[in-house]
Amino acid sequence: MTSPADRSTVAAAGGVVWRPAGNGIEIAVVHRPRYDDWSLPKGKLEAGEHALVAACREVLEETGLAVVAGRRGPTTQYAVDGAPKRVDYWLMRCVGDTFVVSDEVDELRWLSPDDATALVTHDHDRLVIADAARTDVPREPRLLLVRHGKAGSESAWEGPDAVRPLTPAGEQQARQLAGVLPLFCPTRVVTAAPLRCRQTVAPLAERLGLAVDDLPEFGEPEFGGDPHRALDTALRLLEGPGVTVVCSQGGTIPTVLGALGVHGHGVRGLPAPAAKGSVWALGGRPGALVADYFRDVEPDPDAPGT
Repeated sequence: MTSPADRSTVAAAGGVVWRPAGNGIEIAVVHRPRYDDWSLPKGKLEAGEHALVAACREVLEETGLAVVAGRRGPTTQYAVDGAPKRVDYWLMRCVGDTFVVSDEVDELRWLSPDDATALVTHDHDRLVIADAARTDVPREPRLLLVRHGKAGSESAWEGPDAVRPLTPAGEQQARQLAGVLPLFCPTRVVTAAPLRCRQTVAPLAERLGLAVDDLPEFGEPEFGGDPHRALDTALRLLEGPGVTVVCSQGGTIPTVLGALGVHGHGVRGLPAPAAKGSVWALGGRPGALVADYFRDVEPDPDAPGT
């Protein structure tokens, strides 16, 4: 007999959909007639999906609501029919449309976090709702700090380093970023000077209908000459308005993050990771900062067919 530990994890994703209400928020809780339970909208990943893409798709399919992705929520894990299941959650601000009854969901209620906690059927949903109700950190990022994609070896490149281009693998990373980052609804795309940085965010900017503006202080030579300038810019971007995508380099990103209070594995003095093609979704201010790390935006390894 196959034990639960030997079974593949069922990967799912969902959203804590919220909207402003009075001095706080309301959260969307849905009724699923198949299970006769009250829960948060969620569903299984499709083949080749990133979990955030799946979360936003499931929210739209189950509720008809348009949302903007925010910070990560908790990941819940439990067994269904003996198989392990993992559900990744994101906070999502409702930006329009009206609830539409579907085969999966026949009722939606907007409730205060306390009332939503009382109504939902499962304890793991209560954990996610409690996180969404936090007021010590923001619910949405304002700065998406991207490390450029793979560009091959500097030693093997014969031209000036500033024009070293992305490799085919780096171009694939750029396309993947263009498929995921629009869920945060960026309003501006900027880049350090190297060609590989501009190429990394060009597909994203094209999809968003935005220009790619220059932000030279996030390049390695410029940063080394005046690191305070980049830090001041990061602090300004964290205040908004809107969400800004900044493409930078590996010699700059960990230092900027460290100055903001973000360290590797939470250990002060250990540089924060910044893999090629990675994204840091940042919001708030030092001391009350949201810092979600996406090492990549490739399909989830537990998604079907991955």
